[in-house]
Amino acid sequence: MREFIVEADGGSRGNPGPAGYGAVVSDAATGETLTEAAEYIGVATNNVAEYRGLLAGLRAAHALDPAARVHVRMDSKLVIEQMSGRWKIKHPAMKPLATEARAVLPPDQVFYEWIPRERNKHADRLANEAMDAGAKGEQWSPSRSRAALDTPPAAPEPTGPPGDATAGAARARAALAEGRATPARPTPAEAPAAGPASPTGPSPTEAAAGGPSRPASGASASGGPAESAAQAGSGPGSSSAASAGGGPSGPASATARRPASGASASGGPAESAAQAGSGPGSSSAGQSSATEAAGGGSSDAVTTARQPASAAASGAAAEALPVSGRQPSAPGWSSAPDLGAPATFVLLRHGETPLTPQKRFSGSGGTDPSLSDAGREQARRVAEALARRGTVQAVVASPLARTRETAGIVAARLGLDVTVDDGLRETDFGAWEGLTFGEVRERHPEDLNAWLADPEAHPTGGGESFAETAHRIAATRDKLVAAHAGRTVLLVTHVTPIKTFVRLALGAPPESLFRMELSAASLSAVAYYADGNASVRLFNETSHLRP
Repeated sequence: MREFIVEADGGSRGNPGPAGYGAVVSDAATGETLTEAAEYIGVATNNVAEYRGLLAGLRAAHALDPAARVHVRMDSKLVIEQMSGRWKIKHPAMKPLATEARAVLPPDQVFYEWIPRERNKHADRLANEAMDAGAKGEQWSPSRSRAALDTPPAAPEPTGPPGDATAGAARARAALAEGRATPARPTPAEAPAAGPASPTGPSPTEAAAGGPSRPASGASASGGPAESAAQAGSGPGSSSAASAGGGPSGPASATARRPASGASASGGPAESAAQAGSGPGSSSAGQSSATEAAGGGSSDAVTTARQPASAAASGAAAEALPVSGRQPSAPGWSSAPDLGAPATFVLLRHGETPLTPQKRFSGSGGTDPSLSDAGREQARRVAEALARRGTVQAVVASPLARTRETAGIVAARLGLDVTVDDGLRETDFGAWEGLTFGEVRERHPEDLNAWLADPEAHPTGGGESFAETAHRIAATRDKLVAAHAGRTVLLVTHVTPIKTFVRLALGAPPESLFRMELSAASLSAVAYYADGNASVRLFNETSHLRP
């Protein structure tokens, strides 16, 4: 079944006043614009114009494929809530338009999502073009439209022959080996650096993580079932960590203080890198890890490499140190008689998207795909697993469509609202968005090698470096720990953020990210105590996805 994204908008200069609408239909898998529609409709209200835009977008999608699944995205809260059935339609001018819109496609083929205005720029530009044309006594014409031209262009195809992929992989391995051999320098105002600032980066595509979901072989530090993730925060102190995680207290509970250095800096490697399992030393580590990452899951496709010590030290302290400024306690269980209940983060990776099985980079700078049918079923299964435990008290999600949709399905089952936190978004992979690891390796070999070897390096065309991702995740962690002390919170996010949460909690070296596999819709859990200790209680639990 094909999947389309319909973005629609409408405007009125006067409300009511001269009005127009714009709508664009794109392919959910590739982001390609398939058709545009816009029209000046005379004097009308803003809401009527928005409904007219919705109607035009749905009709355009129907004309392309009446059997397609359609994801409607608009910045009109009113239209989205009314069409979703949560708000009543009272205005007499909007009722017939809503009725027409519902009749275009079967209800089970259409999904509605509100998006911020800044993410609806294409449709907004079309609506303004229509109103501009109306002011001149004309109608909008596709041949004169610049709406598509004003959207950020896709990265140009590289010119010249591709580089030597074999030599590039060798250089990447050499850089990784050098990073392991050189200890990180301590940074001022913090304890000796526990590891590179943030070498490992995001997992390649969300797809990367979403690849075929291998059962959680090392499923977790705790080894407990998926539901134990939600349970993890139920008891204070070390005893609760052991029971929740399913393993004995002490070393087996994987407790470690957050290093004062930048050990947390790294944003987990691409799923691929982490999943490659072969580690940085293997000749295929870079390629296969990135590839899996890209195709593995919805998180985001990218492999991660260890950061050289020289770059690791920079900014490490700021990322690992709690926002409060207090120094973490020594490793091990605290001698304090009662630390109280920890803040427990149940980390849920979103379900599969159309890009996941294709192993394509899918970060925060691409087409923002929604869940596939398989991904929605995964979300429903994890919702049931968490509902059986009943311990999740709040739901926080990344702003991307795949995480918001996953969170919405789970939150509805739990009877909770969803809060969106931009800090949980996946890494932006720049011009690599939508490409497989192999395609990136052939088109941009030098950029890829630099990016794998240096956490400060950016993907081709910009995007986000591993170090920047890690700094963001560490800051988000500290903010959420402070806001949810003693509570169990479900964080619906991506591969790179989840691996980074785990790595920082363990105080593990950057290369550990190459040895983590994170499946689509998997559960992990980390508990954070008042003395600064953290306990990893679950990792990549997928038993809830089995038939």
